[in-house]
Amino acid sequence: MGDIQGFIKHKRQTPMRRPVPVRLLDWKEVYEPFPVDALRVQASRCMDCGIPFCNNGCPLGNLIPDWNDLVHRDNWRDAIERLHATNNFPEFTGRLCPAPCEGACVLGINQDPVTIKQVEVTIIDRAFEEGWVIPLPPSVRTGKRVAVVGSGPAGLAAAQQLTRAGHDVVVYERADRIGGLLRYGIPEFKMEKRHIDRRIEQMEAEGTEFRVSADVGGTGDGAVPVEELDGYDGVVLAGGATAWRDLPVPGRELGGIHQAMEYLPWGNRTASSALGAAQAGLGDLAVDEVPITAAGKHVVIIGGGDTGADCLGTVHRQGAASVHQFEIMPRPPEERPTVNPWPTYPMVYRVSSAHEEGGERVYAVNTECFVAGDDPGQVGALRAHEVEMVEGKFVRVEGSDFELQADLVLLAMGFVGPERSGLLEALGVDLNERGNVARDDRFATSKDGVFVCGDMGRGQSLIVWAIAEGRSAAAAADRFLMGDTALPTPIRPTDAPLR
Repeated sequence: MGDIQGFIKHKRQTPMRRPVPVRLLDWKEVYEPFPVDALRVQASRCMDCGIPFCNNGCPLGNLIPDWNDLVHRDNWRDAIERLHATNNFPEFTGRLCPAPCEGACVLGINQDPVTIKQVEVTIIDRAFEEGWVIPLPPSVRTGKRVAVVGSGPAGLAAAQQLTRAGHDVVVYERADRIGGLLRYGIPEFKMEKRHIDRRIEQMEAEGTEFRVSADVGGTGDGAVPVEELDGYDGVVLAGGATAWRDLPVPGRELGGIHQAMEYLPWGNRTASSALGAAQAGLGDLAVDEVPITAAGKHVVIIGGGDTGADCLGTVHRQGAASVHQFEIMPRPPEERPTVNPWPTYPMVYRVSSAHEEGGERVYAVNTECFVAGDDPGQVGALRAHEVEMVEGKFVRVEGSDFELQADLVLLAMGFVGPERSGLLEALGVDLNERGNVARDDRFATSKDGVFVCGDMGRGQSLIVWAIAEGRSAAAAADRFLMGDTALPTPIRPTDAPLR
């Protein structure tokens, strides 16, 4: 390493967030620029640890010590080459991944880990600024045609890999823009959509074709018959796990209760319009045109994970009167408990940018029912009670019942798998016991020539797993089409083989 005492001499440092009153006035990303000299110092904290557990902590197998050392030595051009060797979209993971690599950092055993994510995102942002990220079209075309259904991180990774292998790739996306949850699920303040747009430009220049408003197996506007996929030599399913978990309690039918993914896309459309990114006919909205808004309302978000935090930050920017975020689990500890040892991902208490902006986090609470307000058809409050874990089950805490005003309730309780109607039913692919698309150790489904990757086969997971699965499924599809492949395979599914 460039400085073998870097981890001794320097403490962990991360970028400052913009002041809360300032950032609530816009939809831009929340972090201040991080000085390059300070970043090089942070990269120097990477130890010559012999066995870099960060590599295994990252599903992509990112070569983290390599590019940390290169950044410390001010060799940015080689750093982006190492970074792109394992990760198609480090500008996505560097902003959105919860960094299991940092949880596995050897330095993290008894100190704060290396700021891996910040080094990663700075490398790729500088590479774009310097013009080092260019299209890499294939030198030879195979003549094989591949359809990729879904344009989230898994689908984009699979499409880019297959295009670079020489195949003619068409990506189908049922929304009006490419990006999947990256586009309409992740708020602008966590990742500005210009980062997606510049990647799409690169992929189009490489030869990937994108078709938006194309709902394969759907029945409404933009419906594409499943039979169209028969015209391809291979198919990769990357439609995500978009079947959300509901809360079937009394009063659920009242108006004003929405799933997170019914709410978040409208915020992103507003942000696109406000940032001047609106394109004619794509449905971007002014603030006063949003059909679901938190403006002036008392909001309750049910779900304490990342999606709940995304709702929280959006609610703040829309001007909610108050907001509470419910989580059924108890508050996590400040430090790793003994049952959660290194190098496992640390399940500790965290404060995201959205939590820093306001609202009340309520732990160990269960929603019992929703209550109508002055309008009998609209929610006005909810009733809840505290719970405690007893022998693996949530038990009501007697005397803890309470009622809370709620003009808007957002359900952010995760997803239970892919939507089964439409595409999957028409294709006739098998599902596993969890309701995900079943696949063997080659990412192949029960239908010949059809592969699956990302949340559609894995279940709800992290962006870094989606990209890793997209790369691996692309290698499997390439091998199926050509008999062999030079594409990397970062991971293999854990499902038992189908055949």
